Amino acid sequence: MIETHQLCKQFGSFQAVRNISLTIQPGELLALLGPNGAGKTTTVRMLGAILKPSSGWARICNHDIVNEARVVRSKIGLLTEYPGLYNRMRAVEYLDFFGALLGMNADHCRQRAELLLKQFGLWEARGKRLDSYSKGMKQKIALVRALIHDPPVLFLDEPTTAMDPQSARTVRDAIGDLRAADRSILLTTHNLAEAEALADRIAIIRGGQIIAEGTIAQLTRQLMGDPIWELRLAPAHPAERAIPLLEELAHVAELGPDFVRYRCSDPNRVNPQLIARLAEQGLLLVSMAEVPRSLEDVYLRIVAERQSSNGKSPAELPPADESYEDEVTLLR
Repeated sequence: MIETHQLCKQFGSFQAVRNISLTIQPGELLALLGPNGAGKTTTVRMLGAILKPSSGWARICNHDIVNEARVVRSKIGLLTEYPGLYNRMRAVEYLDFFGALLGMNADHCRQRAELLLKQFGLWEARGKRLDSYSKGMKQKIALVRALIHDPPVLFLDEPTTAMDPQSARTVRDAIGDLRAADRSILLTTHNLAEAEALADRIAIIRGGQIIAEGTIAQLTRQLMGDPIWELRLAPAHPAERAIPLLEELAHVAELGPDFVRYRCSDPNRVNPQLIARLAEQGLLLVSMAEVPRSLEDVYLRIVAERQSSNGKSPAELPPADESYEDEVTLLR
């Protein structure tokens, strides 16, 4: 559904994106993470057929983003971080307008608009002008606009920006439903918990290039080693009594006042043996659980390591004479 090869974007002497190669399958959500200025938005704009790549290529639903830009735009839904809204329009007028630009039948557009406005809690506000909407409501109407033509591919750039927790949850639930319908989704976000909850795979971009890619489990093991497990015994049994048994099966990582932690590459094999040996020694087990390692831990480790080896990357800012066309012109 989404395929890129060595995609690059140069603004004068500044290379904003370099050699991006990605593949996203139907029903898959890839979260593109990175610090401000890393190249996320420029990548999304190229894939959305808004910016022309300097080199490399990309295809959306097997259509080239340069040679078949009009077709690509009809296949995607694009939510930018700062969506331009026509504030003097009412919600239904706004969606009618964009539906017409996308070649939708008027009746079908109205049906889709009603469905989506109700889904995102905006139906009662459909007759209000957009300048009366809160920031969160404006973000939701922009997402409705991106979904109005039921596209198979979605590019979501910071979709829950400025939303209250309840609205953000509504949007995240909707994104999960959209992925289940075999859409391919590229999500950029600074909300790592959001990425962890939604993404099938993670790609981390810094200095315009992908520096890590994989599932959260793959990246965690690659950067932080085998999973760490924590063992707790009953209060009458000091945790250090488990160490001789652990040393035969795994690597002891840490001893606390009432717990012992160990690294284990094959818990399905090791843990049952360990439980049996504890029972043989009369040691009462209270709990045995993997120590959580969050996406935040992995992300900060990757970015810190790359920064220490390469130094800071420049901000992703085009030269002063570069300008982006507005979305209506692009849709034409």
